[in-house]
Order: sequence, then structure tokens, then C-alpha cells
Amino acid sequence: MTTSPPRTRVAPAPAVAHRVADRLLALVGDPGTATVPYRIDWAGPVDLPLHSEQAVQAACGIMEVHGRAAGRPTPLAVDYAGTVAGVLAAQGVCAALLGRAAGADVARVRTSVSQAALFSVSQYLAAATAEGDEDEPPPATARREAPTEVGHRPFVSADGVAFELEALDAERWLGFWQRLGAPADALRAGWRPFQQRFATATCLLPHALHRAAGAAPYAAIRSAAAQAGADVLSLCADPRGGAAPPAWRLTELGHATAGAAREAVRTPQGSGHPLLAGLRVVESTRRVQGPLAGHVLRLLGAEVVRIEPPGGDPMRGMPPMAGPTSARFRALNDGKQVVEADLTTGQGRHTVRELVAGADVFLHNWAPGKAARLGLDAADLSALRPGLVHAWASGWGDALGQAPPVGTDFLVQAHSGLAAAVRPAHLPPAPSLMTLTDVLGGLLSAQAVLAGLLARDRTGRGQRADSSLLSAAALVPRPRQRVRWGPWETPPATADGHLWLGESARAHPEQLGRVIGADAARCPDAAAARLRTATSTAWAARFAAAGLTALPVGTDLARLAAGPRFSAAVRHDAYARPLTPWEFL
Repeated sequence: MTTSPPRTRVAPAPAVAHRVADRLLALVGDPGTATVPYRIDWAGPVDLPLHSEQAVQAACGIMEVHGRAAGRPTPLAVDYAGTVAGVLAAQGVCAALLGRAAGADVARVRTSVSQAALFSVSQYLAAATAEGDEDEPPPATARREAPTEVGHRPFVSADGVAFELEALDAERWLGFWQRLGAPADALRAGWRPFQQRFATATCLLPHALHRAAGAAPYAAIRSAAAQAGADVLSLCADPRGGAAPPAWRLTELGHATAGAAREAVRTPQGSGHPLLAGLRVVESTRRVQGPLAGHVLRLLGAEVVRIEPPGGDPMRGMPPMAGPTSARFRALNDGKQVVEADLTTGQGRHTVRELVAGADVFLHNWAPGKAARLGLDAADLSALRPGLVHAWASGWGDALGQAPPVGTDFLVQAHSGLAAAVRPAHLPPAPSLMTLTDVLGGLLSAQAVLAGLLARDRTGRGQRADSSLLSAAALVPRPRQRVRWGPWETPPATADGHLWLGESARAHPEQLGRVIGADAARCPDAAAARLRTATSTAWAARFAAAGLTALPVGTDLARLAAGPRFSAAVRHDAYARPLTPWEFL
């Protein structure tokens, strides 16, 4: 594999983000990537007084979303925002090269960890700022019986195996729990929060379900899942997980033919979005991973045509609504053209082929084998459209053999070790209910498409570009052992929210104690009680006066989006959305 020369970095920036970007650009194998210098800042257009992964998570909503299951803002114990920023930087470099080929004048690329963090919570930001009603609250029985420990509580079998469950429809959910003897009222109360957990980042389940799981050995649980058509997977307690799959895999498909020339792209300084103008993407995707990949390509200037079933994607009706359409759906799909087609019929498949005949990219996140069964696999479509980049955004890729379980965000977190890495050592492993791998997987799929387009331009051949949620999870840097947190690592509560204490405050507990008026080292509970006597803003000012750093945590996404700190980074219309996270100069 050809690798790029050492990259030129315009300015010092987060180490994790640069390592991820350099790794991905080396995989692209195009020497031209080294001619596009990139810059990754901490703050970018966000007014961020503290520069660290945890400060970004605190300010930009990640702690709030990840901590919803716990009822308080909680940091991820991994450099997630930095990882996302690295992928965004690699995307920007590849888009700049593709734009240059069409005449764009792009000298360098810039993004930031703060913009990456905002981009990763786009769906949650849209839901929090839409005018429509939010999802119905969970039933009172579920709220009363909600676990009180930090984070999501996995199920544990009678023989001590912690596992995650996936059931994609109510019939499978009911079939699984009925085989375990769970009471009917618990099944009814648990289905909605379980079904909505990927959207709400909460999942308050009746304890009766945990008791039913705890009464059966894991072998019986697996048997019940197999009979019901559900999937279970045990949690990996090693934060490093197993062997990391490649970020993506490109496979040459055939000779490209001369297509219509792209119109010349002119990118004025400070803007930076039409670099893929003239390129057409056809996508047949659902949920988060696939739509997000198409969303990224559209933000970079490609025309994206979305194939939906007759009547439209069911996710369009998920509350809260922004106008007639779900705010969460719009956060991933606004600006795409829509064509309805029933892929179970010959006419529907013919519609897809007609669209692909004029496209540069076909993108899907179907289940394994579905593309071949429909006659829409890479070999089928590349014969119709030589030079096509055929992208599959999967759950597992080919990592788990011929018959893997369904590949969804939470199962991938559980299997890959990410569920262990995101939580400190004193808590049992559990996936974050923020869709970590769905978001990162969508970004990685878009990067694979960009790499495929560059390879096509370089070799004259179409490309199959395969990526997965599992390969996305492997991008996140892992500690050798699970992180151990001190008493102030989790933001303490104040009178109106929570406060993230910077490294200078945590490194000097005696000075911290003097400002608070309580011994922060020997009596952290008394110090925490003292913090609840004033607001986050007031405490941040007191710490600043003493030379210590602190930052109010964003605990309300609607207020966060409207605050002056984000005025240059967030756009407001029917809902709030982050501005595009790249600047092309």
C-alpha cells in the first residue's frame, strides 16, 4: 500500500486528532494529500476558554447527551471529539483534492475539535431546538424502577454474563422476553424506551426485565434470542477489544468510462462547500450511519438522491417535528432529493438502476447479502455504470464470519471494547446511549467514498468502498487499562447546573478548597455541597479570579445552541444545526 509523505501541520493542535487524520490519509494512498496542509484547532468558531478533550465534551453537549442515562452530565473516558475531528480533517483534505481536480483553488483545510463535538450531537441538538413536542416520557413504572447507577445498565445472566440485546421490532422483543418468562406489563412498559434509546440517549427499563434475564443462564438467553429473531452479544470487558479491522477496504471494480465533465469549481476564501459539485450520489440508507454519510457528501457539494420506500421513510414521523418532518430526520437528510421505490419489486429495482446509471456513487447500509439478493451489488451496478464507487456502510463488515448478529451501535460498542473504554474502571462496562459508532461510522463511510473517488481519478477504475461500525469503533484510541477517575473528574453540581473543573483546579485541591470554602481533598462531599450554593457562572468567575480554570457544562442543548459562545458555529431556522465543520482557504 502506498503511503503519503509526512504531513505539514499549519499549527499545533490536538495530538489525537492529528494521529487519526494522518492514519486515514495514509490509507488513502494518494501522494496529493500531502500537498494539502490541514489545521485542527481546539475551539474554531466556538468561544472556548479551556482547551482539552473534556472541556470540549463539557461545553459542546457530549457530556449532557452521554450522561442522560445517568441523570447528570458525564464525560466519555475516551478522546471521542478528537477522533471525530481527525476524520473531519481527513475528509477535508480529500475533498480539497477532488475540488482541485475540478478547478477549485484550495490551499489548506481547517476544522476544530469543538466543531467535531457539535457535529456529533447534531441529531440531539435538532430535537432539543425544534418547536414540536418531544417524545412522550417513559411510563411512570419505568421511571420509578430506573437504575440509579451511572450510565446504562446491561443485562446480566444467571451465570454472570453481561450482555446487550437488540430487537428491531416489537414482535422479536415480545418473543424474546416471553420465552424468558418476563411479565406482560414489563414488556409493554419497556418496549418504547428500548426502541427510542438511539434517539433519546436514555433507556429506563422496568427491573422486572433485568430480573427475568438474571434468572436464566446465558445459553438459554441465546437460545431464546435465536428463536425470537432477536440478537444478544456478551460485553467485552477489555477496553482494547480484539484485533482492529481496517478503517475501510477499497476493491477495484472495472475500467471507468469518460463521463460528463464536472463544472469548474471556484471556492472563495472563507467558504468551502461546493468542492464535490458535479458529483452525484444515490443512497438507499436508514437510521443514522448511512444517512450521515450522504449528509457529509452533500455538505461538501455533491448532489445526493435518496431512495425511500413508498410513503417515505418511517423515521420522517419521529417526534419532535420541525415543520411536517422529524427534526432528527432533517438533521441528517435536509437538502437531499427523494425518489420513492419499492425494492421488493422489479420496477423498484429498475428505478435504482436508472438513477445509478447517471451517478458517481451508490451508497447503502443494507444487511449483509441484501444487495446481492436484489441484484444491486457492486458487480451488478458497476457493469451498468463503469467507474461507479459502490459504498457499503455495514455493522460488522466481514469481521464476525458468515452469520454475525445484526450490527447496531450498541452491539458494536459491546463487542469492540468501546463499552468498557468509555466508562471508568469503578463502573461495569456498558455502551454509551449516545450513538457513538453510528456517528463515527457515518463519517468513516463518507471518508471511504472520498478515498474511492480519488482512487478512481488516479487509476481510472471504479471502486467498492466497504466500511463498518466496527472499524469506526476501532478508530477511537484506547487505554491499556480502563481509566480511573479522581473525585472531581465528573462535573460537580452547582445551583443551576454543573461545572467542569480544568486540570489546574484538580491538580491543586488545596487551592480549590480555599475558593470553595471546604477541604476538597479530604472532604469532597462537603466541597460538593458547598458548590451547590451558587451558580456555575458565579463559581467559574471565582475560580478565574484565583487563577484556576472552570467551565459551566452545557446541560440544556436548546440554551447551549442559543448562547453567545456558539453564535458563530450554529445556524438557527426550524431547528438548530452546526455550521459545516470545515473551512477551505
